[in-house]
Order: sequence, then structure tokens, then C-alpha cells
Amino acid sequence: MNIIWLGHGSFRIEIEDQILLVDPWLTGNPMLEESNYDTALDGTTQILVTHGHFDHTQDLIMVAEKTGAPVAGMVELMGYFDAQGVKNTTGFNKGGTISCGKVAVTMVPASHSSSVDGDNGPVYMGAEVGFMIKGEGRTIYFSGDTGIMADMEWMGDYHKPDIGILSAGGHYTMDMAGAAYAAKRYFDFKTVIPCHYRTFGALEQTADALVDGLPGVDVIEPQVMTAIKL
Repeated sequence: MNIIWLGHGSFRIEIEDQILLVDPWLTGNPMLEESNYDTALDGTTQILVTHGHFDHTQDLIMVAEKTGAPVAGMVELMGYFDAQGVKNTTGFNKGGTISCGKVAVTMVPASHSSSVDGDNGPVYMGAEVGFMIKGEGRTIYFSGDTGIMADMEWMGDYHKPDIGILSAGGHYTMDMAGAAYAAKRYFDFKTVIPCHYRTFGALEQTADALVDGLPGVDVIEPQVMTAIKL
């Protein structure tokens, strides 16, 4: 398994027979060089989207057209992008599971908001979500943008993820200390990878508080376009 950060909340996950792009944000992403766009997209088999905000969907139409990969996410959000001409969308909802080759992806709750820009202001797009991604005998909890929430208790107990990719930059999501608290209280991760940080000045710039808060857990600060091999 290779987990590759594209900066901010965007990831390329190479698992089983799949290359998953989760919330691919390329143009305007200050952490990803244009020279890396083609490499980031190469061989994509499935696109997953957690919610509608621009830093998660701005490039969705372009990425879907360029890769030809199917797109899956919250049913209202997929309905919107289907109407915008995105082909091969799958809308599902919290608690639902889809098969992507040998990989199972289950939609789970998040605590955030979800909208796209409309002519008269934000247009709300159903609920914000995360994903449990299962393959190679492992389970990844991809939190999406979220704060700490009580739902994490049953999610940790039921799905038992051993890898956490957690939004942890603060301001728009839980911060590093909050992510450490959630990881310690609700989950039993072997590996934690922070994201949604370092992109803008309002966000946390290091994962020090996460590392300090999770002794015994392998906290890996990702580097853009550098594979984390698990």
C-alpha cells in the first residue's frame, strides 16, 4: 500500500488493485507543483469525494474527464456533478458501502459543512462525510474535514481502523491536539497521518502536538508526492 499526499486534504492511495484519488485538488493547491499533476493522476481507478467545498471539488470535473475514473460521494453532491456533466457518478450515503475492485469503501459521518459556490451564494450539498477504506487486510479511516464528534466512538469500535488520515490543521477542522485526543479516545491506530495543515497561514504548520499526544503511535508527517509505504 502506498499513501501519497497531494497537499492539503488531497490523497492518492494505491491499495489492492486500485488507485484511489480522494478529494483531488490540483489547480490553486499551493502545495502541489503543476509538474506533478500528471503523476498524481496517472492510472486512477476511482475518485472519492468527502464534501463540496472548493478545496475538495474545484478540479473534480477536470480530473474526472482526464482520468476517465468513476466518482463516488454523497448522493446530493454526486447529483449536482452529474448535472454538470461528470460521467459515471455513484451517489451513496452514510452507512453505505461500495466496492472498488478488491477495495471496500464505507461512508461514515463527519462534522463540518458541505457546499459549492452558486450564483447567489453557497449551495448546500447534503452532508459532509469521511470514508473507511478496507483492503490488503488493513482499514484506513479517512476523516475528511471534521471536528471531534461522538460518532467516532462507534466508528472506531465497529470498523476498527488501524490507519488514520486525519484533518488536523485547526480553524476549519480539529487541530493537532484535538486529533490526538480523538485518536487516543476513540481509536486504536497503529499509524496516523495528519492532513489539511501547512496549506495556509491560518492552519497549523507542524504536527508536533499530534506526535506528543500519541506516544506509541507511528505519526507520519507526510511530504507532498512522497509515498508512505505501509
